[in-house]
Amino acid sequence: MKRRALVNWGGWEGHEPEQCAQLFAELLRESGFEVDVVSDLDVYCDGAYLRSRELIVPVWTMSSITSSQEEGLLEAVRSGVGIAGWHGGMADSFRQSTNYQWMVGGQWVAHPGDIVDYKVTITQPDDPIVAGLGDFTMRSEQYYMHVDPSNEVLATTTFSGEHGDAPWIKGAVMPVVWKRRFGQGRVFYCSLGHVRSDFDTPEAREITLRGLQWAARTGR
Repeated sequence: MKRRALVNWGGWEGHEPEQCAQLFAELLRESGFEVDVVSDLDVYCDGAYLRSRELIVPVWTMSSITSSQEEGLLEAVRSGVGIAGWHGGMADSFRQSTNYQWMVGGQWVAHPGDIVDYKVTITQPDDPIVAGLGDFTMRSEQYYMHVDPSNEVLATTTFSGEHGDAPWIKGAVMPVVWKRRFGQGRVFYCSLGHVRSDFDTPEAREITLRGLQWAARTGR
């Protein structure tokens, strides 16, 4: 029986939500999922539908969410539906919704210098989500985040303090990839993926796909 995923995209267009949503919808289909691609937050109000999915992939930067939409989403994850996503599409979605941020395990607050070169360091090389992958570099937004200390961190980045007129963050080590639980649901997050082309970096694409599969309790 195929696993079923919902990919729900929208919000700020600068993160190319539709392009990124379609990329991972196709990668999930190639790995054996049935995938619905939707651009409507009201889908989160349909509890029976959400509980029929193994995975929810939110791709929705900024915007706002109603209390009924938020409650429906959080309840689905609490009940055991996995949720997984990347960059601002998951961790800068609804800035006023702290219950949503609690589920995600973090919130974006800055990307000093905007587009910069930086290194991603694998910190848990035995974890299946990052197994076999070495450290790598990105040229993109280096996310500075407020994060939950209960996250299981799989990769980090270290800030140089040279960008964005923020020398006080020199040496700050920031999570890039983490996994966690929320109720019975698995939660995966990766801060990479500012735009579709960021996923041309093989490690960024592979880590994100593996994280989606892990959250759905399939494959790795």
